[in-house]
Amino acid sequence: MRYLRNSFVAISALIFGFVWLSCSGGKDLAKNTKGYQTLENALLWEISGKDLKKPSYLFGTIHIIGAEDYFIPKGTLTALENSDKVFFEIDVKDMTDMGALMGMMSKIFMKDGMTLKELLSEDEYELVANHFKRIGIPIFMLERMKPMFLTVFAQVDFDPDGLRSGSMKSYEMELYQIADKLGKTTGGLETVDFQISLFDKIPYEAQAKMLVESIKTADVENDSFKKMTEMYVSQNIEAMVSMISEGKNEITGFEDDLLYQRNRNWIPVIGAEAGKQPSFFAVGAGHLAGENGVIHLLRKAGYKVRPVK
Repeated sequence: MRYLRNSFVAISALIFGFVWLSCSGGKDLAKNTKGYQTLENALLWEISGKDLKKPSYLFGTIHIIGAEDYFIPKGTLTALENSDKVFFEIDVKDMTDMGALMGMMSKIFMKDGMTLKELLSEDEYELVANHFKRIGIPIFMLERMKPMFLTVFAQVDFDPDGLRSGSMKSYEMELYQIADKLGKTTGGLETVDFQISLFDKIPYEAQAKMLVESIKTADVENDSFKKMTEMYVSQNIEAMVSMISEGKNEITGFEDDLLYQRNRNWIPVIGAEAGKQPSFFAVGAGHLAGENGVIHLLRKAGYKVRPVK
Protein backbone atom coordinates (compact mmCIF):
# COMPACT_ATOMS: atom_id res chain seq x y z
CA MET A 1 0.00 0.00 0.00
CA ARG A 2 2.87 2.37 0.73
CA TYR A 3 4.02 1.93 -2.91
CA LEU A 4 0.58 3.05 -4.09
CA ARG A 5 0.58 6.15 -1.88
CA ASN A 6 4.14 7.15 -2.79
CA SER A 7 3.47 6.46 -6.46
CA PHE A 8 0.51 8.83 -6.50
CA VAL A 9 2.68 11.48 -4.83
CA ALA A 10 5.13 10.91 -7.69
CA ILE A 11 2.53 11.19 -10.49
CA SER A 12 3.31 14.87 -11.02
CA ALA A 13 7.02 14.11 -10.93
CA LEU A 14 6.53 11.51 -13.64
CA ILE A 15 4.55 13.82 -15.92
CA PHE A 16 6.90 16.78 -15.45
CA GLY A 17 10.13 14.76 -15.36
CA PHE A 18 9.64 12.85 -18.55
CA VAL A 19 8.23 15.77 -20.47
CA TRP A 20 11.27 17.76 -19.37
CA LEU A 21 13.81 15.05 -20.15
CA SER A 22 12.31 13.33 -23.16
CA CYS A 23 10.27 16.04 -24.83
CA SER A 24 12.94 18.71 -24.35
CA GLY A 25 10.83 20.76 -21.94
CA GLY A 26 9.95 22.89 -24.94
CA LYS A 27 12.29 23.46 -27.84
CA ASP A 28 10.18 26.44 -28.82
CA LEU A 29 10.20 27.74 -25.26
CA ALA A 30 13.95 28.31 -25.34
CA LYS A 31 13.61 30.89 -28.10
CA ASN A 32 13.58 34.49 -26.92
CA THR A 33 10.63 35.40 -29.13
CA LYS A 34 9.10 38.85 -29.42
CA GLY A 35 7.39 39.90 -26.20
CA TYR A 36 9.06 37.27 -24.04
CA GLN A 37 11.28 38.52 -21.23
CA THR A 38 14.00 36.17 -19.98
CA LEU A 39 13.33 35.40 -16.33
CA GLU A 40 15.60 35.85 -13.34
CA ASN A 41 16.77 32.94 -11.23
CA ALA A 42 13.94 32.65 -8.71
CA LEU A 43 11.44 30.05 -7.56
CA LEU A 44 9.12 32.44 -5.70
CA TRP A 45 7.15 35.09 -7.63
CA GLU A 46 4.60 37.70 -6.55
CA ILE A 47 1.40 38.13 -8.59
CA SER A 48 -0.27 41.55 -8.39
CA GLY A 49 -2.08 44.13 -10.48
CA LYS A 50 -5.19 43.86 -12.61
CA ASP A 51 -8.13 43.37 -10.21
CA LEU A 52 -6.20 41.84 -7.30
CA LYS A 53 -6.68 43.65 -3.98
CA LYS A 54 -3.75 41.81 -2.37
CA PRO A 55 -0.81 40.01 -3.95
CA SER A 56 -0.72 36.27 -4.44
CA TYR A 57 2.32 34.07 -4.94
CA LEU A 58 3.61 31.53 -7.46
CA PHE A 59 6.20 28.97 -6.35
CA GLY A 60 8.10 26.47 -8.48
CA THR A 61 8.55 23.02 -6.98
CA ILE A 62 10.54 19.96 -7.90
CA HIS A 63 8.20 17.17 -6.98
CA ILE A 64 10.74 14.64 -5.69
CA ILE A 65 14.22 15.57 -4.40
CA GLY A 66 16.91 14.02 -2.24
CA ALA A 67 16.67 15.16 1.37
CA GLU A 68 20.21 16.55 1.22
CA ASP A 69 19.20 18.97 -1.58
CA TYR A 70 15.90 20.10 -0.09
CA PHE A 71 15.65 23.79 0.85
CA ILE A 72 13.04 26.54 1.26
CA PRO A 73 13.94 29.83 -0.51
CA LYS A 74 13.87 32.98 1.59
CA GLY A 75 10.50 34.68 1.63
CA THR A 76 8.52 31.48 1.03
CA LEU A 77 7.28 31.09 4.60
CA THR A 78 6.23 34.74 4.71
CA ALA A 79 4.36 34.30 1.43
CA LEU A 80 2.55 31.27 2.88
CA GLU A 81 1.65 33.20 6.02
CA ASN A 82 0.27 36.07 3.91
CA SER A 83 -1.90 33.74 1.83
CA ASP A 84 -5.36 32.54 2.79
CA LYS A 85 -5.34 29.44 0.59
CA VAL A 86 -2.62 27.19 -0.85
CA PHE A 87 -3.04 25.54 -4.25
CA PHE A 88 -1.06 22.67 -5.75
CA GLU A 89 -1.31 21.04 -9.17
CA ILE A 90 -3.53 18.55 -7.37
CA ASP A 91 -4.82 19.00 -3.84
CA VAL A 92 -2.30 17.22 -1.62
CA LYS A 93 -4.92 16.33 0.98
CA ASP A 94 -6.39 13.98 -1.66
CA MET A 95 -3.04 12.16 -1.66
CA THR A 96 -3.25 11.53 2.08
CA ASP A 97 -6.73 9.96 1.90
CA MET A 98 -6.23 6.24 1.39
CA GLY A 99 -9.94 5.77 0.75
CA ALA A 100 -9.76 8.23 -2.14
CA LEU A 101 -6.60 6.59 -3.46
CA MET A 102 -8.23 3.17 -3.45
CA GLY A 103 -11.08 4.65 -5.47
CA MET A 104 -8.55 5.71 -8.11
CA MET A 105 -7.01 2.25 -8.40
CA SER A 106 -9.05 1.25 -11.45
CA LYS A 107 -7.74 4.26 -13.35
CA ILE A 108 -4.10 3.18 -13.14
CA PHE A 109 -4.89 -0.09 -14.94
CA MET A 110 -4.88 -0.55 -18.71
CA LYS A 111 -8.20 -1.01 -20.44
CA ASP A 112 -9.57 -4.15 -22.11
CA GLY A 113 -7.55 -6.47 -19.89
CA MET A 114 -4.28 -5.49 -21.57
CA THR A 115 -1.18 -6.77 -19.80
CA LEU A 116 2.47 -5.77 -19.81
CA LYS A 117 3.46 -9.17 -21.21
CA GLU A 118 1.36 -8.52 -24.31
CA LEU A 119 3.19 -5.25 -24.99
CA LEU A 120 6.76 -6.53 -24.61
CA SER A 121 8.98 -9.14 -26.19
CA GLU A 122 10.15 -12.03 -23.99
CA ASP A 123 13.55 -10.39 -23.46
CA GLU A 124 12.00 -7.01 -22.65
CA TYR A 125 9.54 -8.58 -20.23
CA GLU A 126 12.36 -10.42 -18.46
CA LEU A 127 14.33 -7.16 -18.19
CA VAL A 128 11.36 -5.37 -16.61
CA ALA A 129 10.53 -8.29 -14.29
CA ASN A 130 14.11 -8.53 -13.04
CA HIS A 131 14.24 -4.78 -12.41
CA PHE A 132 11.17 -4.81 -10.19
CA LYS A 133 12.32 -8.00 -8.49
CA ARG A 134 15.51 -6.18 -7.44
CA ILE A 135 13.50 -3.43 -5.72
CA GLY A 136 11.18 -5.93 -4.08
CA ILE A 137 8.01 -5.65 -6.16
CA PRO A 138 6.73 -8.87 -7.81
CA ILE A 139 5.93 -8.37 -11.48
CA PHE A 140 2.52 -10.08 -11.13
CA MET A 141 1.36 -7.09 -9.05
CA LEU A 142 2.16 -4.73 -11.92
CA GLU A 143 0.97 -6.68 -14.98
CA ARG A 144 -2.04 -4.51 -15.77
CA MET A 145 -0.74 -1.12 -14.64
CA LYS A 146 -0.20 1.55 -17.26
CA PRO A 147 3.52 1.39 -18.19
CA MET A 148 4.05 5.15 -17.69
CA PHE A 149 2.87 4.77 -14.13
CA LEU A 150 5.61 2.17 -13.59
CA THR A 151 8.31 4.31 -15.13
CA VAL A 152 8.70 6.28 -11.89
CA PHE A 153 10.33 3.15 -10.45
CA ALA A 154 12.84 2.90 -13.32
CA GLN A 155 15.30 5.33 -11.75
CA VAL A 156 18.20 3.49 -10.14
CA ASP A 157 18.15 5.77 -7.09
CA PHE A 158 14.37 5.84 -6.63
CA ASP A 159 13.51 4.43 -3.23
CA PRO A 160 9.83 3.38 -3.14
CA ASP A 161 9.87 3.95 0.61
CA GLY A 162 12.10 7.04 0.48
CA LEU A 163 9.39 9.54 1.39
CA ARG A 164 8.58 7.67 4.58
CA SER A 165 12.20 6.96 5.51
CA GLY A 166 13.18 10.59 4.93
CA SER A 167 15.83 9.97 2.26
CA MET A 168 13.62 11.78 -0.26
CA LYS A 169 11.38 14.83 0.03
CA SER A 170 8.25 15.92 -1.78
CA TYR A 171 7.92 19.71 -1.93
CA GLU A 172 4.17 19.30 -2.19
CA MET A 173 4.01 17.23 1.00
CA GLU A 174 6.37 19.57 2.85
CA LEU A 175 4.46 22.71 1.81
CA TYR A 176 1.17 21.01 2.62
CA GLN A 177 2.37 20.25 6.15
CA ILE A 178 3.49 23.87 6.60
CA ALA A 179 0.14 25.14 5.28
CA ASP A 180 -1.71 22.77 7.61
CA LYS A 181 0.24 24.04 10.64
CA LEU A 182 -0.60 27.60 9.60
CA GLY A 183 -4.28 26.69 9.37
CA LYS A 184 -4.51 27.33 5.62
CA THR A 185 -7.06 25.62 3.40
CA THR A 186 -5.76 23.88 0.27
CA GLY A 187 -6.96 23.26 -3.26
CA GLY A 188 -5.87 21.90 -6.62
CA LEU A 189 -5.54 23.38 -10.10
CA GLU A 190 -6.28 19.89 -11.45
CA THR A 191 -7.61 16.59 -10.10
CA VAL A 192 -5.73 13.31 -9.69
CA ASP A 193 -8.19 11.80 -12.18
CA PHE A 194 -7.18 14.38 -14.75
CA GLN A 195 -3.46 13.78 -14.27
CA ILE A 196 -3.92 10.02 -14.57
CA SER A 197 -6.01 10.58 -17.72
CA LEU A 198 -2.98 12.23 -19.32
CA PHE A 199 -1.38 8.80 -19.49
CA ASP A 200 -4.19 7.72 -21.83
CA LYS A 201 -3.04 10.31 -24.37
CA ILE A 202 -0.03 8.08 -25.10
CA PRO A 203 -0.58 4.61 -26.64
CA TYR A 204 0.24 1.71 -24.34
CA GLU A 205 2.82 0.42 -26.83
CA ALA A 206 4.73 3.71 -26.65
CA GLN A 207 4.47 3.73 -22.85
CA ALA A 208 5.87 0.20 -22.71
CA LYS A 209 8.83 1.15 -24.92
CA MET A 210 9.51 4.13 -22.66
CA LEU A 211 9.49 1.87 -19.59
CA VAL A 212 12.03 -0.50 -21.18
CA GLU A 213 14.27 2.36 -22.32
CA SER A 214 14.08 3.99 -18.89
CA ILE A 215 15.36 0.81 -17.28
CA LYS A 216 18.07 0.32 -19.91
CA THR A 217 19.30 3.91 -19.66
CA ALA A 218 18.73 4.46 -15.94
CA ASP A 219 22.29 5.69 -15.38
CA VAL A 220 21.97 8.32 -18.13
CA GLU A 221 18.58 9.49 -16.91
CA ASN A 222 19.86 9.52 -13.36
CA ASP A 223 22.59 11.94 -14.46
CA SER A 224 19.95 14.12 -16.13
CA PHE A 225 17.88 14.23 -12.97
CA LYS A 226 20.98 15.22 -11.02
CA LYS A 227 21.51 18.10 -13.45
CA MET A 228 17.87 19.09 -13.04
CA THR A 229 18.32 19.09 -9.25
CA GLU A 230 21.40 21.31 -9.56
CA MET A 231 19.43 23.76 -11.73
CA TYR A 232 16.60 23.73 -9.20
CA VAL A 233 18.86 24.44 -6.24
CA SER A 234 20.34 27.39 -8.18
CA GLN A 235 16.72 28.46 -8.97
CA ASN A 236 17.57 28.63 -12.68
CA ILE A 237 14.09 28.07 -14.10
CA GLU A 238 15.13 29.20 -17.60
CA ALA A 239 17.80 26.48 -17.75
CA MET A 240 15.30 23.88 -16.56
CA VAL A 241 13.03 24.71 -19.47
CA SER A 242 15.76 25.17 -22.08
CA MET A 243 17.64 21.90 -21.56
CA ILE A 244 17.01 19.87 -24.68
CA SER A 245 17.11 16.10 -24.94
CA GLU A 246 18.49 15.15 -28.35
CA GLY A 247 16.49 13.04 -30.75
CA LYS A 248 12.87 11.95 -30.88
CA ASN A 249 11.15 9.41 -28.68
CA GLU A 250 7.83 7.74 -28.07
CA ILE A 251 6.11 10.77 -26.47
CA THR A 252 7.35 13.45 -28.84
CA GLY A 253 4.21 15.11 -30.15
CA PHE A 254 2.33 14.84 -26.87
CA GLU A 255 4.02 17.86 -25.29
CA ASP A 256 0.98 20.10 -25.65
CA ASP A 257 -1.27 17.72 -23.72
CA LEU A 258 1.30 17.03 -21.02
CA LEU A 259 2.63 20.53 -20.48
CA TYR A 260 1.57 23.54 -22.55
CA GLN A 261 -2.22 23.13 -22.49
CA ARG A 262 -2.12 22.49 -18.78
CA ASN A 263 -0.30 25.83 -18.31
CA ARG A 264 -2.97 27.60 -20.35
CA ASN A 265 -5.75 25.90 -18.37
CA TRP A 266 -4.32 27.15 -15.10
CA ILE A 267 -4.27 30.88 -15.94
CA PRO A 268 -8.01 31.61 -15.53
CA VAL A 269 -8.10 29.43 -12.41
CA ILE A 270 -5.16 31.28 -10.86
CA GLY A 271 -6.75 34.63 -11.76
CA ALA A 272 -10.13 33.70 -10.32
CA GLU A 273 -8.74 32.29 -7.06
CA ALA A 274 -6.27 35.14 -6.55
CA GLY A 275 -9.20 37.50 -7.03
CA LYS A 276 -11.13 35.84 -4.19
CA GLN A 277 -8.31 35.80 -1.65
CA PRO A 278 -4.51 36.10 -1.50
CA SER A 279 -3.31 32.65 -2.57
CA PHE A 280 -0.11 30.63 -2.85
CA PHE A 281 0.21 28.51 -6.02
CA ALA A 282 2.83 25.73 -6.00
CA VAL A 283 3.45 24.06 -9.37
CA GLY A 284 6.38 22.25 -10.95
CA ALA A 285 9.23 24.68 -11.71
CA GLY A 286 9.28 23.45 -15.30
CA HIS A 287 5.91 25.12 -15.79
CA LEU A 288 7.15 28.62 -14.90
CA ALA A 289 9.49 29.81 -17.66
CA GLY A 290 9.23 30.02 -21.43
CA GLU A 291 6.86 31.64 -23.89
CA ASN A 292 4.18 29.13 -22.92
CA GLY A 293 5.13 29.18 -19.24
CA VAL A 294 2.82 30.29 -16.45
CA ILE A 295 4.71 33.52 -15.68
CA HIS A 296 4.60 34.80 -19.27
CA LEU A 297 0.96 33.73 -19.67
CA LEU A 298 -0.03 35.57 -16.48
CA ARG A 299 1.75 38.69 -17.72
CA LYS A 300 -0.06 38.42 -21.06
CA ALA A 301 -3.33 38.19 -19.10
CA GLY A 302 -2.55 41.58 -17.51
CA TYR A 303 -0.99 40.60 -14.18
CA LYS A 304 2.29 41.89 -12.79
CA VAL A 305 4.59 39.00 -11.89
CA ARG A 306 7.91 39.77 -10.21
CA PRO A 307 10.53 37.63 -8.45
CA VAL A 308 10.61 37.76 -4.66
CA LYS A 309 14.20 38.19 -3.51
